[in-house]
Amino acid sequence: MARQPLGQNFLADPGWRARILRSLNVQAGDVWLEIGAGHGEVTTELARQGARVLAVELDSKLLPRLQALARATPGITVVAGDILQLDLAQWAPGEHLKIFGSLPYYITSPILHKLFAHVDRIAAIFVIIQLEVAARLVARPGRREYGYLSVLAQYYTRPEILLRIPPGAFRPKPKVTSALLSLHPIEARERVPLKDEIGFLEFVKSCFAQKRKTVMNNLKSRLGIQRAKALLAAAGVPPDARAEQLSVAKLAELFRAL
Repeated sequence: MARQPLGQNFLADPGWRARILRSLNVQAGDVWLEIGAGHGEVTTELARQGARVLAVELDSKLLPRLQALARATPGITVVAGDILQLDLAQWAPGEHLKIFGSLPYYITSPILHKLFAHVDRIAAIFVIIQLEVAARLVARPGRREYGYLSVLAQYYTRPEILLRIPPGAFRPKPKVTSALLSLHPIEARERVPLKDEIGFLEFVKSCFAQKRKTVMNNLKSRLGIQRAKALLAAAGVPPDARAEQLSVAKLAELFRAL
């Protein structure tokens, strides 16, 4: 039984599980961290393909089955707890992790923030999320869906929608279509150079505070009208520009000017 307060929707369809596993391109010797291992169906397949699996599960009712799987299947380590509270640095030190998880819709953003804080030791991220959210993560400047989450994902990674997954693939059925999204980290030396990444993301939130307003109007309450005008001029941004028109690089240029 799924527990709705935890946002559980189990990937029950074996055909869709097989398609998703092919998309992951699992290699022997990989170290996978699985967020929300559930009943262990994907966990077991990852291990059978020669990967080591750190199976994270919050629901105490599911842990006995996962622990039995770990005893029967070499390469599985069960980690009881909330991914948002775990110290990722202590798991598989020295390894570059691959991440897989079917994320509860209501905590997709906090989990991505958590992972991006450790992005330099992550080889790849594959998550099943609501299609609408996936579209926002991959959206390019000028698109209606482009916003703070787009900038967050594209600053650290190259996101791509690999599969659209119908509600019928899950039990219980969600009311929305899902997507398998890959996020391949951009190496630190290739990312837009910024000394204060946390400050930059807070600045981006300010720029997108009210999407229908211009960047000028979103920033003037924080900086004052004259300073906001000077900032836009220094970065070569028109005074009537909206944040959804600005690339990650242009937003970073604005932040550096600030």
